[in-house]
Amino acid sequence: MTDAVRTTCPYCGVGCGVLARPDGSLVSGAADSDLRANRPSGHRALVSGAADSDLRANRPSGHRTLVSGATDSDLRAIRPSGHRTLTGDPAHPANHGRLCSKGSALAETLDDGVRLLHPIVGGQGASWDEALDLVAARFRETVAAHGPDAVALYVSGQCLTEDYYVANKLMKGFIGTANIDTNSRLCMASSVAGHVRAFGEDVVPGVYEDLEEADLVVLVGSNLAWCHPVLHGRIAAARTARGTRVVVVDPRATATADGADLHLAIAPGGDVALFAGLLVHLDTAGAVDRGWLAAHAAGFDAALAAARETAPDLARIAAITGLAAEDIARFYAWFAATPRTVTIYSQGVNQSSAGTDKVNAIINCHLATGRIGLPGTGPFSVTGQPNAMGGREVGGLANQLAAHMRFDQPEDLDRVRRFWGAPNLAERPGLKAVDLFAALRDGRVKALWIIATNPADSMPRAGLVREALAACPFVVVSDCWPTDTTERAHVVLPAAGWGEKDGTVTNSDRRISRQRAFRAPPGEARPDWWMLAEVARRMGFSEAFAWTSPAAVFREHAALSGFENDGARIFDIGAFATLTDAAYEALDPVRWPLPAGGSGEGGRLFARGGFPTPDGRARLVPLRWRPPAARPDAEFPLLLNTGRLRDQWHTMTRTGLSPRLMAHESAPFVALAPGDAARIGAADGGLLRLTSAEGAALLRVAISRAQRPGEVFVPMHWTDAFSASGPVGRLVGAATDPVSGQPELKATPVRAEPVPVRWRGLLLHRRAVRPEGVHWSRVPAGAGHALALDGTEPLPAALGEFAARLLDLPRTADWIELADPSRGAWRFAAMQDGRLEACLFLAAGPDGAARLPQGAALAALLGGAVADAARGALLAGHSAPGGGAAERAICACFGVGVTTLRAAILDRRLMTTDAIGAALGAGTNCGSCLPEIREILRDTHADAA
Repeated sequence: MTDAVRTTCPYCGVGCGVLARPDGSLVSGAADSDLRANRPSGHRALVSGAADSDLRANRPSGHRTLVSGATDSDLRAIRPSGHRTLTGDPAHPANHGRLCSKGSALAETLDDGVRLLHPIVGGQGASWDEALDLVAARFRETVAAHGPDAVALYVSGQCLTEDYYVANKLMKGFIGTANIDTNSRLCMASSVAGHVRAFGEDVVPGVYEDLEEADLVVLVGSNLAWCHPVLHGRIAAARTARGTRVVVVDPRATATADGADLHLAIAPGGDVALFAGLLVHLDTAGAVDRGWLAAHAAGFDAALAAARETAPDLARIAAITGLAAEDIARFYAWFAATPRTVTIYSQGVNQSSAGTDKVNAIINCHLATGRIGLPGTGPFSVTGQPNAMGGREVGGLANQLAAHMRFDQPEDLDRVRRFWGAPNLAERPGLKAVDLFAALRDGRVKALWIIATNPADSMPRAGLVREALAACPFVVVSDCWPTDTTERAHVVLPAAGWGEKDGTVTNSDRRISRQRAFRAPPGEARPDWWMLAEVARRMGFSEAFAWTSPAAVFREHAALSGFENDGARIFDIGAFATLTDAAYEALDPVRWPLPAGGSGEGGRLFARGGFPTPDGRARLVPLRWRPPAARPDAEFPLLLNTGRLRDQWHTMTRTGLSPRLMAHESAPFVALAPGDAARIGAADGGLLRLTSAEGAALLRVAISRAQRPGEVFVPMHWTDAFSASGPVGRLVGAATDPVSGQPELKATPVRAEPVPVRWRGLLLHRRAVRPEGVHWSRVPAGAGHALALDGTEPLPAALGEFAARLLDLPRTADWIELADPSRGAWRFAAMQDGRLEACLFLAAGPDGAARLPQGAALAALLGGAVADAARGALLAGHSAPGGGAAERAICACFGVGVTTLRAAILDRRLMTTDAIGAALGAGTNCGSCLPEIREILRDTHADAA
């Protein structure tokens, strides 16, 4: 791929390199102008991929959404076919050419037909000048009338560093408020706070190579195999090469726990006690490096005394953690005896009302042993978003200033004020995410700009967040796609997305990589940094926001990092302050720190001390265990945990466009232990109403031995656009960590009640309809969408009227029906001008799903002509020739489903995962499907025996 553009994946914080062809073949052979030329005349496309009624129905009253006259399938049909080419970058040091299932499917998500294309003001199309003038005027008027703290920005770890820098400078430097927070508050804030308490600065001390050089890897609250598969693959390779031991600390038996040397299924909130006990054991076992502590750290005695109070003996630790004493002892012995130990932690640690203490409990053990900054050692926070680290570098969190400088340091305030020429610099921290939306709801914040995130779904207490957005006098949203948040905005700005904008991101081991454009933004979409700078100029700050390229923004960011630094702050990329545009364009992935005048790139940190604290010493923090903020009780006896799935990302605005990424798990579910299911009378595949103090959701049941008794798990991804269940954030409370402000997303008390299923259904439709009065979940399929339906009330007598409401088609449509009441089966199809618009299959009883046809295969017929002679076959559920049957995907990278896998195991007598990989490819790319393949391999041979 000599003509490939080197860029960086837009998903997690691993920061994988991607090669993309710049000739448009990644998308299709069609340019934007080709698509516009084929749109029906008289239609101005502001949002496409849906009919007017779809979006109007979900828009606040008085708002009209302008859409194109073409459906998704129309737009796809008029695109010339083209080969899409995207691969991992073998030269990138983060992934060496490997991509996970999501990264491998990126080409499938570049569909302009579902994008926001033009600015929208009050539901009407507007020019960029009209929209930006309004945003600037309303922000300026709000500040004048109510003060700078009456406005806010809520941004995202998917912003590029350049976007983040401009946003932070505008708010903190020139509007004069620190009310700019980021969705990184939901994933990384506790790690940031823990780093600052221990090291004096938010710094990850290790590098990815440490994962391969460690003799013991401890994974705490991290399902690395699914959430960071490429890193998990590097550890798996190290296990093969050097026999690395792996310990997983996680309440659930996840894919990461599968095959680990030791899985500690810890009770939620038990991490501080577990690592306090480890600190005590390290002291007792003589594993504390007192020489290193004396030279480079402070606070060990106080930290040890506090640990002894929390964890005086194994019995007490076992009581708090729910673990067997012998398993705890084994973990402690391995840790004490293994100098090369890396502890990786992620959302299971961070998303807690004691998240910062959990982080420091882990770091205390590494500081006590001096296992930091040396090969194969260290605490390692893995980030969940592509640029959570870059956002922290520029000050994207409300409690940060800029370039790792702090509000509580007067000299830092003076330094940033002089560098920016900003006399109105904010001097105190702003509102963190949960508090920000509370202030929006009670009227303290009166103007909000949301960028590249979907808080109407992703925030805890999502119902109250939606009320807050509705109550706010002025809401602006910049995004690539219509979302549940854009529906609630007064102004919607179409943003350039991945593959269309230029900038940088920083991954979990401090490596800065370029995201490069390889396709033109669709419609009038523009980069976020440009929108922010344009608003700043319109507010009267032209001189300070006069950049003409992201390279110019990056140079200023680099210059600020080195400004009067002199080694006081670890974050220093001053070497890039004079980077030319050509050098910026050619920039290779490189790790900081990179001070001016230095050579090479940054590496491991703190092996010989040098912490950015007044005395140069790290701090061990005295900690005392406390339980989660809310505890189960008689009313809410179960504890809800939320998290990610293997093939999905955030609220599915991108991954939900890919049929193969939806094939592994096609609907939201609640996983619960077999004993809990039996106690409440829940059946696998049935429906369960989950209720908390905040809200309720109806979900399909997945009985799983991976769950601890008394706990349930619901994936975080689904929204109103993909399921009647809506976001699980509606159920989650708003307890936060007192230091970091990060919400507790993994410990919400709930109750579960089974709901009878009266019938099952399948609805295939060209449009992304949202049926009312039934439980549904949607996936993209063929030339439209497939919706699985569950009825909680008996099918009505007036079944034709009921079907008409579900099909949501005009009376002019040509209808055909097939009824078989003796089998409890009814089937309907509707044609418009001889082409199939929708079809509906209904089957009575909770076991009705077994009598429904395969939706993915039939969906290929949508939009196509159906001859009279073929209509009977259609209602019989027969697909097009070669359509095949859909199956649940196991390996998304190579499209291998469970039926294919089982057949190959038996027919070819495959006995190992290596043999399966050689035969089918499954498991040979990112490896995240290997735990499921192993389970299927065992079960298939057991069934055949």
